[in-house]
Amino acid sequence: MASLYFTYSAMNAGKSTSLLQVAHNYEEREQQVLLLTPAIDDRAGHGKIASRLGIDRQALAFSNTTDLAALIEARHQQRKIDCVLIDEAQFLSEAQVWQLTDIVDRVDIPVMCYGIRTDAFGKAFPGSAILLGVADKIAEMKTICHCGRKATMNLRIDAEGKAITEGTQIAIGGNEHYVSCCRKHWKEQLGRF
Repeated sequence: MASLYFTYSAMNAGKSTSLLQVAHNYEEREQQVLLLTPAIDDRAGHGKIASRLGIDRQALAFSNTTDLAALIEARHQQRKIDCVLIDEAQFLSEAQVWQLTDIVDRVDIPVMCYGIRTDAFGKAFPGSAILLGVADKIAEMKTICHCGRKATMNLRIDAEGKAITEGTQIAIGGNEHYVSCCRKHWKEQLGRF
């Protein structure tokens, strides 16, 4: 029986690398994967999943209004899909997460989602919140803060490396805009201690 998986972490833990490794493992066994990525995150190019290690793959880009169940089922009818892999799952809408449960429960295709839990201000992303509530299997990937503790937070920084204390929930960026850190150092940087 298929399952809905959610693998989460702070930024820079290797989620995209892990996703690409899973895709490789399936394909090495001559099974078909469907890679999906939100169109909003085009840092590596439109429809591309890229790892900081330098590996990347083309993926199908989707918007927050895409009916993922319809899209996946149509692709599955054209060519059997053995697994769906979704990068940056925090950008899924609540409706899209429920659509993914339909793919798992009705079509019996495993769906593996990779993303971060919270934004730079400690608030859960809607997609992540619902995944934490309904996923069959949840796993945390770990990364570390500059102090050596486990990093669980994402600190948004400006060009001088200073913490940004307010703003929109979504601000696409990589190492030039975000630093993974432990909650203690995140709170210190945001003046919440």
